Amino acid sequence: MRLRTSTERTSTRRFALAVTGSLMLAAMLAGPATARDETQGTALTFTTVISGLKQPVFVTSAPGNPDRLYVVQKTGIIKIFSENTGALLGTLLDIRGSVSTGSEQGLLGLAFDPAFATSAKIYINYTNLSGDTRVREYVLSSATANNPTVVSKRTLLSIDQPYSNHNGGHLGFSGGYLYIATGDGGSAGDPAERAQNKNSLLGKILRIDPTSTGYSTAGNPFNGSIAGADEVWSYGLRNPWRFSFYGTQLWIGDVGQYTYEEVNGRHDGKGQNYGWDVMEGAHCFEPATGCNTTGKRYPVAEYSHNGNGGGNCSVTGGYVIGTTYYFGDYCSGRIWSLPAGGTSTAESLRNDTTYIITSFGKDDDGQLYVIDYGDFSGTGGRIIRITGT
Repeated sequence: MRLRTSTERTSTRRFALAVTGSLMLAAMLAGPATARDETQGTALTFTTVISGLKQPVFVTSAPGNPDRLYVVQKTGIIKIFSENTGALLGTLLDIRGSVSTGSEQGLLGLAFDPAFATSAKIYINYTNLSGDTRVREYVLSSATANNPTVVSKRTLLSIDQPYSNHNGGHLGFSGGYLYIATGDGGSAGDPAERAQNKNSLLGKILRIDPTSTGYSTAGNPFNGSIAGADEVWSYGLRNPWRFSFYGTQLWIGDVGQYTYEEVNGRHDGKGQNYGWDVMEGAHCFEPATGCNTTGKRYPVAEYSHNGNGGGNCSVTGGYVIGTTYYFGDYCSGRIWSLPAGGTSTAESLRNDTTYIITSFGKDDDGQLYVIDYGDFSGTGGRIIRITGT
């Protein structure tokens, strides 16, 4: 398991170390898989707006603070850039001394309080020096300063991680609630069956409402009825790597095991069981045949590791722009689109890029971006604006 060099990325498309959460060795050893029939959509256009980043994993903007892009780096730092010129403006937060960065660990998620312009509150998801997940709230000295200081901080959630992979890590607000993605805890095949266990916070989408003293779980599907499940919004996920909202719809890219990558969407996710590890995508996983699919929600789209000529390994969830959902694959660099409405499960291949896609992003104007993780040294990361959507 290793990162690709620049030369390898443009030629043989060999597999990389998946900071996003797919087991690369498993992907390389996977047997033949049937590729989906896909249409060829209109090609997208890409323009690099920020370069020279070290291990970038997320890009976003802040409510009430236009013309700025905030870039999360796995190393533990969040930098502020001009959306218009790409110039570095400052540092939002630096916790590099508190973050473990091996394997798929690191600073993995950032969400702004919907009232950030007045509250100056941000929320992050990272793995601490012990390798365990922490979801923290920070109150900053200013919502507009280029280099704000930390006024206060508190830990909202602490989740023990049994392995160094499958940490999930994404955060996002919708309707005033903070949604949190967690992986199944790692290893392969979810050996402790955490994703299907509603008593565990692993392999889930969690939902909380931060309050002045902690958080509320009121309105969650299992709140007060199943011990340990108050925070659970949906379950049966392997390693949800990037989710987003389209109105009330929750769209999730969930990284597969040996053969299939999946996208879930077109609903709000409340109480849903996405099937892992009974199923991988729309297929039986444990057992390999004759599995119990009752109560499991099938993905709206999937693709195989060997599809489109091979090299796929790990889905990166994206965003709905207009009425179309965009997503990609970390290893192959391919980008697909899918109608956000209706019932179609036929994704369109839009571009076959050389990027190592760690994330997509969307700014305050609804502009779509993609992150290229960079070269073997981890210092060639880029933020790329996508047009032609």
